[in-house]
Amino acid sequence: MDNIHARLLALGLKVPQILLPRQPVDLSAWAVIACDQFTQDRPYWERVRQIVGDKPSTLNMIYPEAYLEAGPPAEREGAVHRAMTSYLEGDVFAPPFTGCMYVERDTPCRRRRRGLVIAADLDRYDWGLRSRTLIRATEGTVPERLPPRMDIRRDAPLECPHILLLINDRQNTLLPGLAGLLGSAEPAYRANLMMNSGSVSGWALDREEHWAFIAGQLEAVSAPFLYAAGDGNHSLAAAKGVWEEYKAAHRGKPGLADNPRRFALVEIENLYDPAVSFEPIHRIVFNTGIDALLKALAPLPGFAVSSLSGAPDGGLLRRMVEDRDAPGTRLGLVSGSRRFLVETSAPGLATAALQPLLDDFTRGAGPSIDYIHGTEDLLRLAGADREGPSSAVGILLPPLRKEGLFETVARSGPLPRKSFSMGESTEKRFYLECRRLR
Repeated sequence: MDNIHARLLALGLKVPQILLPRQPVDLSAWAVIACDQFTQDRPYWERVRQIVGDKPSTLNMIYPEAYLEAGPPAEREGAVHRAMTSYLEGDVFAPPFTGCMYVERDTPCRRRRRGLVIAADLDRYDWGLRSRTLIRATEGTVPERLPPRMDIRRDAPLECPHILLLINDRQNTLLPGLAGLLGSAEPAYRANLMMNSGSVSGWALDREEHWAFIAGQLEAVSAPFLYAAGDGNHSLAAAKGVWEEYKAAHRGKPGLADNPRRFALVEIENLYDPAVSFEPIHRIVFNTGIDALLKALAPLPGFAVSSLSGAPDGGLLRRMVEDRDAPGTRLGLVSGSRRFLVETSAPGLATAALQPLLDDFTRGAGPSIDYIHGTEDLLRLAGADREGPSSAVGILLPPLRKEGLFETVARSGPLPRKSFSMGESTEKRFYLECRRLR
């Protein structure tokens, strides 16, 4: 048994103690989508609140980023921590078990996306540009975005994860193999997810043979590093920051190496799972007009622009941007009924050349930027009600190929921030499993 735990720790993992809601907690109300989704759609979160009502829910243990500007931070943190404590002291959780979870998710777009819920060692993670650790960021981390997340985690008695780590399992052996080990076992939970987001099932992996299989399969993975943070980059970085603070304050004290704050509960998915897709994360720039933004983008290499404003909807623009056979890189700009196709010869990812220009354009007072998951949401936000000389402009980005991600990050470091999303917005991870932090 100790050998299995040592092997897993060498792989940057630990078998956690997992908390699941006990029956009859309504899992369809308990599980809510990651807090960093629908940041420009407060009505989404208001509908979630209506669905939850007074039922136990992870909604009360997170702070949706759509509300980050509302209310004093101390009140936000206090409400979250009180809810966590209330659930721990009440009759919400079943007794914890030592083990992992094998998870299958059916989304509105894809079936049977597989995952492994386990604890990742924050001592084996670094989000820096020159990181050589076992766990690395795939996208640039913005330090200014970490304090609100760290404030929530710092005194939290428990965590519920939306972090997704990717592995480079080209033969796709780990997760299907776990399903084979489980055979016809009944899941520990099965739930329909709110807001037409599909369903999820989870099976407990609580035997030594399960953990030995995980260790053996991961030891055989050939990659420049083992785990790439696919979703939840900033949440993982916040957990790292809180752990480093705690280490510095408790250095030399007994039990530090086994402190639960050293680990973060994550879901591991395989880059080469057919149900794992990469989608672009679009941009929307507020308090500006489309002409001003086109001028800001003019320094792009080979910059060319053509108007599609006569098209009846955004479908033509979307198809042109998503055309993988088109030379160079294409972007779509939308503001009200105005639509433009931007073409550039800039090599590599679209975000590599685009993001520095947007950073310059939105620096200081005036225009501001947000990041949108899902083409339909972008078109709606930048739609007809946004038209005007100083309104909002949506920037539609092309798709991103997932093959070669590990090699690219190993060679060049993290991609520009918000370069890709693992699936559409409704496919994002829902909070469900929990783990004590103290």
